[in-house]
Amino acid sequence: MRHEQRKNGEVDVVDAKDAMGRIEGLVRSLLEALGEDPDREGLLKTPHRVAKALCYLTNGYRKELGRVLNGAVFEEKYNEMVIVRDIDFYSLCEHHLLPFFGKCHVAYIPDGKIVGLSKIPRIVDLFARRLQVQERMTQQIAEALQDALNPLGVAVVCEARHMCMMMRGVQKQNSVMTTSTMLGEFSSRQSTRNEFLQLIRSPHEP
Repeated sequence: MRHEQRKNGEVDVVDAKDAMGRIEGLVRSLLEALGEDPDREGLLKTPHRVAKALCYLTNGYRKELGRVLNGAVFEEKYNEMVIVRDIDFYSLCEHHLLPFFGKCHVAYIPDGKIVGLSKIPRIVDLFARRLQVQERMTQQIAEALQDALNPLGVAVVCEARHMCMMMRGVQKQNSVMTTSTMLGEFSSRQSTRNEFLQLIRSPHEP
C-alpha cells in the first residue's frame, strides 16, 4: 500500500506501512522525552494508535480533487446561488499540531455546471485533513471549487475554535476565528456578497 506525501508543492510516493512504523518510533521517543515509560501497560499501544490517528487526520495529502469529485459534475441550466452551510470540519494547526475545528459555509453561482451535493463537504475535508492554517484552507476550498466548475462566483466562510489558543498561550476559551474568500461575483458585486452572508446567518430548520 502506498500513498502520496506532499513536500514544498512536490509529490513523493511513500510506503504507508513504512510511514506508520516511522511515526510509531517517533512517538515512542516523544513519550520518553516527556518523562514517560512507553513500556508501561497504558502506553504500550499508544505509538501505534497515535500513528494511525495522524495518518487519518492528514489523509487529505493522499487525495486529489479529481478523485474526490469522481465525475459528479453535471451540465445544468441553473444560475442562482447554491449554498451548503454548517459543514463540520476538523483540522490540525501546522504551528502546534493541535486541533482547530468548526463550520464551513460554501456557495457558488453556476455557469452551466453543478456539482453533486456530497462533493462540497468532501472538498472541505480534502483540505481540512492536512496540517493547515485556517486562512489558507479557506482559500484552497474556494479555488478548488472554482477550478472544478468555473462558476460565476464562489464564496467560502470558515468559523473555527483553535485549541492552540484555548489550551495554551492566551487561553481564551470563547474566541472564534472567521475567515472568508470571495471569488467572481461574490467579490465584484456587494449585493451578491451580502445575500450570501445574510443567508448563512438566517435561522433554519435542521
